Amino acid sequence: MERRIIQTDNAPKAIGPYSQAIRSGELIFCAGQIPLDPATMKIVEGDVAEQTRRVLTNLGNVLESAGSSLRRVVKTTVFLANLDDFKAMNEVYAEFFPQQPPARSTVQVARLPAGALVEIEAIAVTN
Repeated sequence: MERRIIQTDNAPKAIGPYSQAIRSGELIFCAGQIPLDPATMKIVEGDVAEQTRRVLTNLGNVLESAGSSLRRVVKTTVFLANLDDFKAMNEVYAEFFPQQPPARSTVQVARLPAGALVEIEAIAVTN
């Protein structure tokens, strides 16, 4: 099965040896996004809600460049630096997935890159 690298300037460039996403067949595997502003490559200011909004915007941009969208996401994994931020993250998450949300796992981790409060990865199908 063909494996195609997905890259867009509308999301942060990879900060390591990985791709923003990989398309294989009808599936798109998105790398975890942290709340980097693609223009500055700096973490957006604000609380976990603002950071979640940036992360999901970045994921949406990666998916769009791959021929999909957030509406086509089938699974996400949310990594939180503090599980006490679950409610605030979840409220923003619900704005991006208002109907038929994807399957999801949410875990607290010891630390995220660049001091981020949230990271989200996703698997989607193509349009």
